[in-house]
Amino acid sequence: MTGTEEMMARAWENLVGRIHGPMTFRLVLQPIAAAILAMRAGVRDARGGRRAYFWAMLRHPHERRELLREGWKDVAKVFTMAIVIDAVYQVVVLRWLYPGEALIVAAVLAILPYLVIRGLVSRIMRAWHGGARAPGLPGLDSHR
Repeated sequence: MTGTEEMMARAWENLVGRIHGPMTFRLVLQPIAAAILAMRAGVRDARGGRRAYFWAMLRHPHERRELLREGWKDVAKVFTMAIVIDAVYQVVVLRWLYPGEALIVAAVLAILPYLVIRGLVSRIMRAWHGGARAPGLPGLDSHR
């Protein structure tokens, strides 16, 4: 095995190993925290008449910077805590610190659930309130 292959194999083994053992509660709690923030933001999007968050980032590059800033503002604390908790896990269990692995874990536990749930909540709110022109939810057909 080359050095890169060994590093990838070790990283994969370490990532999968997090499912069992100490501190597994974070694998549930951190996505729940991200989901709560995403639900609040999705409702806010629907009430503000905005398109689904991730879709708007992909389709409207002129708004991407502001959308990223807004999303980061929501999820930054959960992401940071995911990194810190994973770093503690690594030091306790692996006896070493792997920053790349901590970033991957934090992204999976915080950012991924946030992106998925924010868009779903926004779409559900639209459907629940009758689509594009729902009472109390002004201008749902606009993108911003």
